[in-house]
Amino acid sequence: MNQHHYVAIMAGGIGSRFWPQSRASYPKQFLDILNTGKSLIRWTYERYAAFIPNENIFIVTSDEYVSIVQEQLPELNPANILAEPSRKNTAPCVAYISYKLLQKDPEASLIVAPSDHMILDNENFRKITLQALDFVSHIKSLVTLGIKPTHPNTGYGYIQHEPMQVADGIYKVKTFTEKPNLELAKTFLASGDFLWNAGIFVWQVKNVMKAFELYQPEMYELFDAEKANFNTPAEKDAINRIYPLCTNVSIDFAIMEKADNVYVIPSSFGWSDLGTWNSAYDNLEKDYLGNAVASENVIVIDATKCMVSAPKEKLLLLQGLDDFIVVDTPDVLMICKKEKEQAIKEYVAEVKRNKGDQYL
Repeated sequence: MNQHHYVAIMAGGIGSRFWPQSRASYPKQFLDILNTGKSLIRWTYERYAAFIPNENIFIVTSDEYVSIVQEQLPELNPANILAEPSRKNTAPCVAYISYKLLQKDPEASLIVAPSDHMILDNENFRKITLQALDFVSHIKSLVTLGIKPTHPNTGYGYIQHEPMQVADGIYKVKTFTEKPNLELAKTFLASGDFLWNAGIFVWQVKNVMKAFELYQPEMYELFDAEKANFNTPAEKDAINRIYPLCTNVSIDFAIMEKADNVYVIPSSFGWSDLGTWNSAYDNLEKDYLGNAVASENVIVIDATKCMVSAPKEKLLLLQGLDDFIVVDTPDVLMICKKEKEQAIKEYVAEVKRNKGDQYL
């Protein structure tokens, strides 16, 4: 293992589209959404621990989730769990870990990855990630892993690349596009030069910090002014001063869409962002009527193509439903048409308006 290779696993999100199983106090990255016996963050940690030194694995999460991370990843040094005082999207998160590593190891190469995605082919994932790490060690570049699309998905962002390779399997990025409508997604798929944006990035820390200096000078100056405090007992107070002043912005919009040295590796390693109950449905085994059941205590009668999640302590009997999401928890039961899953965030807002935060 290369001692200059690091990974920052981002684990601060709320996962509201997986409500009511995912709650603000215990969001989806800490849940066993697919009933595998391991949480999503556990799977992610183990995936990187196979080729990144354990002392070089960092989790960036919200203050309120630090104890959950410690409980689920007991072998991780508590000093490697970085607590954000507020949610400011992914750019401040990346700036935090990057500035911290820059003081510790000027030659650090960093992988930035979400904690709640699923990857089935770990061997191919490792091979492609190491290829990216090798590329950024020779070329002053920011690399992203793009997923070869299998259908015109409207829930993902897209990356368009130039037609010619700059190295084996590596292309210069041409454009980024946010979630398109169906017609545009079909056009992207047919063109052959668009990939899904997996939100997995690889770069040398010194190069991403140059990008912050160039494209996000205000945020850069906030971190630069406190650099003497990183990796000291004063770090937490420094972060508490920095974060309220940071813009709430994604690393995609802050850096990747602006920089001129962004490259992509078209990849296939069984990826899903597990962003919605329908994506969970797609990744679960189905019975002969097309039902996906993430539970050990459910009986299904005359129901088809349903996504069912329920606690094992309670028997759930489902009859007569077609194409529904059924999620049962100790205090909330949600029954929702699968076609309406994108509206779950709106339903959560309705719950908040009517019932306050009790069920969130």
